[in-house]
Amino acid sequence: METFSIKKINKPFDITIDTISSDKSISHRCAMFSLFSKETSYIKNYLTAEDTLNTLSIVEQLGAKIKRDGSTVQITPTGELKEPSDVLDCGNSGTAMRLFCGLLASVDGAFTLTGDKYLRARPMKRVADPLRSIGAKIDGREEGNKAPLFIRGDKLKAFKYHSPINSAQVKSAMILAALKAEDICKYKEDELTRDHTERMLKGMGVNIFTDKEGFINIEPLKNSLKPLNITVPTDPSSAFFFAVAAAINPNSKVTIKNVTLNPTRIEAYKVLERMGAEIEYIQKEDIYEPIGDIVVKHKELKGVEVNENISWLIDELPALAIAMSLAKGKSKVSNAEELRVKESDRISSVINNLKLCGVEYTEFEDGYEIVGGNLKKATINSYGDHRIAMSFAIAGTICEMNIEDTQCIQTSFPNFKEILDTLY
Repeated sequence: METFSIKKINKPFDITIDTISSDKSISHRCAMFSLFSKETSYIKNYLTAEDTLNTLSIVEQLGAKIKRDGSTVQITPTGELKEPSDVLDCGNSGTAMRLFCGLLASVDGAFTLTGDKYLRARPMKRVADPLRSIGAKIDGREEGNKAPLFIRGDKLKAFKYHSPINSAQVKSAMILAALKAEDICKYKEDELTRDHTERMLKGMGVNIFTDKEGFINIEPLKNSLKPLNITVPTDPSSAFFFAVAAAINPNSKVTIKNVTLNPTRIEAYKVLERMGAEIEYIQKEDIYEPIGDIVVKHKELKGVEVNENISWLIDELPALAIAMSLAKGKSKVSNAEELRVKESDRISSVINNLKLCGVEYTEFEDGYEIVGGNLKKATINSYGDHRIAMSFAIAGTICEMNIEDTQCIQTSFPNFKEILDTLY
């Protein structure tokens, strides 16, 4: 089991970072969506981490030809998707497993999706149940709630579905299923979640729009889609760890290059702004996604209440908890039940580790309240969750920290420690 020992930073830093991992969500989708074209898709800056390489491997098992030169990837479909001869391993990625459920639900053949021990413990009924309601044949442990999942592709009915949960993964799975359904499908969520799927598919030629009632309308495919020609931007969720590092270390500043400025992806930066950090957004282009630079400067932080747009910052809440622990006054996170079904139960993971660091807190079913003040050195458990490991590594820049089970960082951000070391 790998362990990190993080030392305290004793002087201000002012750095520009252009080596942060590419966006994980967009990389997964690039690989999957290329299967809907008959032409070669060209993807630059593809994330070369374990999870996204697993997705690339699955796409290859489904019949596409892959050429890869570092982070540059060419994907050429070779006709209809084929039934693989082996199980499809999603590694640690809930995004991959849930989206492939929607993509494969209408494909002729039998498919088994599995993953590591952490992914096999995560709930999948949130995707399996709505897909089964439109004719998908999905089974697995606990009546299809736990992987390995078995899918036998079949014809899917048109649907009008109002989701009881706000989840980009559920939405994306249903949109992918809709592409091969019998007629126009409609999907609604109460709060807009990450919209990479809608943006990218629309750019590839899918007729997808939101009507006056708030339903996303998806027209089934009549022809193959245009291929992708995209440079994957920097992942704002990965970059956020270093935004927090700048915000909590006195007189420090970080400039993060070429990050997606999609409003559904930078909410955590907006919360950090409300806490007092000085943040600037510099947009440079807007093709598939708005892309630019983010500059974060240290200012004294104050407590904040977070209860809206939770789906827009669900991955960054553990890192925000570190900022909250060092802010003046109380901070509260609520309406965040979704945290309990991520790579770990992130409410418990955050709270249990903050307790070891001497932070005063109150835990709720849907979040927590943190009394800001000081953090102290501790040995914390990542619970196999990359975002917990990296959040407490950032905390270590203030008070030192020992973090156990850090292999999970390789799933999304292989050069995290390398970049962290440049702050010293």
